[in-house]
Amino acid sequence: MPDLLLELRSEEIPARMQRRAAEDLRRLVTDALVERGFLYEGAKAFSTPRRLALHVAGLPPRGKDVREERKGPRVGAPDGAIQGFLKSAGLTSLDQATTVTDPKKGEFYVAVIERPGRDTIDVLAEILPAIIKSFPWPKSMRWGAASAQPGSLRWVRPLQSIVATFGPETETPEIVPFTVDGIAAGTTTYGHRFLAPDAIEVRRFDDYIQALERAKVVLDPERRKDIILHDARDLAFARGLELVEDEGLLDEVAGLVEWPVVLLGTFDPSFLDIPAEAIRATIRANQKCFVLRESGSDTLAPAFILVSNLVASDGGIAITGGNERVVRARLSDAKFFWETDKAIRLEDRLAKLDSIVFHEKLGTQGERVARIAALARGIAPIIGADVQLASRGAQLAKADLVSEMVGEFPELQGLIGRKYATLQGEHPSVCAALEEHYKPVGPSDRVPTDPVSVAVALADKFDTLAGFWSIDEKPTGSKDPYALRRAALGVVRLILENGLRLKLRENVLKDAFYVQKKRHVAVISVSGDDDRDMAALDAHGNLEDPLPADLLVFFADRLKVYLRDQGARHDLIDAVFALSGQDDLLMVVRRVEALGQFLETDDGKNLLAGYKRAANILRIEEKKDGRVYEAEPDRAAIAASGEPEEQALSEALVAARDAASAAVAAEDFSGAMRALSILRAPVDAFFEKVIVNADDPALRENRLALLNALRAATREVADFSKIEG
Repeated sequence: MPDLLLELRSEEIPARMQRRAAEDLRRLVTDALVERGFLYEGAKAFSTPRRLALHVAGLPPRGKDVREERKGPRVGAPDGAIQGFLKSAGLTSLDQATTVTDPKKGEFYVAVIERPGRDTIDVLAEILPAIIKSFPWPKSMRWGAASAQPGSLRWVRPLQSIVATFGPETETPEIVPFTVDGIAAGTTTYGHRFLAPDAIEVRRFDDYIQALERAKVVLDPERRKDIILHDARDLAFARGLELVEDEGLLDEVAGLVEWPVVLLGTFDPSFLDIPAEAIRATIRANQKCFVLRESGSDTLAPAFILVSNLVASDGGIAITGGNERVVRARLSDAKFFWETDKAIRLEDRLAKLDSIVFHEKLGTQGERVARIAALARGIAPIIGADVQLASRGAQLAKADLVSEMVGEFPELQGLIGRKYATLQGEHPSVCAALEEHYKPVGPSDRVPTDPVSVAVALADKFDTLAGFWSIDEKPTGSKDPYALRRAALGVVRLILENGLRLKLRENVLKDAFYVQKKRHVAVISVSGDDDRDMAALDAHGNLEDPLPADLLVFFADRLKVYLRDQGARHDLIDAVFALSGQDDLLMVVRRVEALGQFLETDDGKNLLAGYKRAANILRIEEKKDGRVYEAEPDRAAIAASGEPEEQALSEALVAARDAASAAVAAEDFSGAMRALSILRAPVDAFFEKVIVNADDPALRENRLALLNALRAATREVADFSKIEG
């Protein structure tokens, strides 16, 4: 079957955009084909710094003929309806329609529309220009004389040529006939800009791949990555060294070259006195090079791997020398910053934080450090951390932000602080806290375990959340400019993965939010805005309880994200969080686990079904009666009713509720579930033998109260109304 070959060649495409652009090209073309009824066997997209390419295999040469019956108005319908039907069906008169009789609806018109299938190449000529003109580049540009013309092509960089061919392997493919902004599709492309700049004629994908290879272009980015990685490993091994692998850098470098040539450079060993992270940062960020280490150790070697896009006549000596000179200059700067910073103690830097604004509504970094230190002192005893060490760690946590090293290499914040703290003899836990209080940054990041680090990390994140909540800067939709979702998920992981007992409202958030509101009121008071000032105060002039309910809901949502990745059901989390006072995340998780295990048993499934039936009856009757049945059932009336199943359920509810309550108080959630399991049989028997809506109003009301007692008993462990199924 015929294949499509498409190449869009331009000036250099930024490496960060290439992978997404290739995927977008594949998706847009294949979606457009499928939408028009053209199915295919396979499609793959490729990218290099100077081209996007797409191969779609197994397309039909022609689309299928289409026969469609379109139902029209009834016979005798108004003329407006008739004319609308004729226009939509492409008919000129009713003589071209048929009349169909339906026993129920009578006679109505039907148009039979037959459309012959179109040649695939014509469809491609229609869809490809539209896709190219509206391609979703994150950033694009107009250029040349066409840039002044309305509607001229926007592309990431100037588009230079288009290859578009279609046809079977056994025949010469045809050129897909279209033009975009004066650039006509053809069969001519070009290889490597410097190594093989001459024109190349291509027809089909296999020829195209081979022709580019001869012209020093490796089309597949995954193959370029493999070449770079294996050549770098081999070159390092030949020198008795090991490559420090970096997947992100490998992706980027593979997007910078079409013909990768791996070279090895060196630098003065005296630079190894600089922290290894700083060496790696400067070589990686500024030169896009890989660092090397001594074989079998973590000690960096005074050498690096660079990737060139040229096969140099001198074997790469000049290219390597140029990179070595730049690396030497960068490392000289880093060494100067390192030596300069070491002469100043961290606490002596704190005054500078008072002049750095964290956020215009939340004050300076100095004010923030004071808040974090106060929170850390409050959290420390709860989680078993040393209060003084936690306070010291929080006090110094942001000091490295004003160091020369972090000014040059912002990605080293925290890590450099730990280095400086170690040099000045701080306690190891304080040193660790300076680096680890930022963690965990992402879902795969390591969670700190040192209690001091955990206390400072929690304080930092709680202050962030309370601060932005207090100024109503909350995440909306996909927008989260202050990474508040990440901060909340970090809190969840810190608590759960360290097994911490921490009540969010009582132990932390209330205090954090109170401090933010207190500062806000103070700022308003100074501004003279009395109305807004008084709105935050109660009748006694004190700050009202400032903690908003939606902040706890926000934590519940992050907990759902975390637990969903662990395989937990979101409805069980809702069922536990619906109970009042559930802000101890560790206990919430244990309840969810116990509830999930209980609902997997027959007793759990049947009790849930019985609860749902009781809840439905109560909802209907409460709506009909205009009241809520909350009173305890009259046990004496139940005993006098003469219904043994009603009596058995009444007694089982008392026993189950007391036992479940005691088990929950002892934090034995599995025991609480077992206590509820005794309700299965009496609930089943009650609904089988007893009529709830009895003729006697008093008896009916008491039985509805009994069903409410079942609802209340289950709420000892969870709100069963939130559970699906």
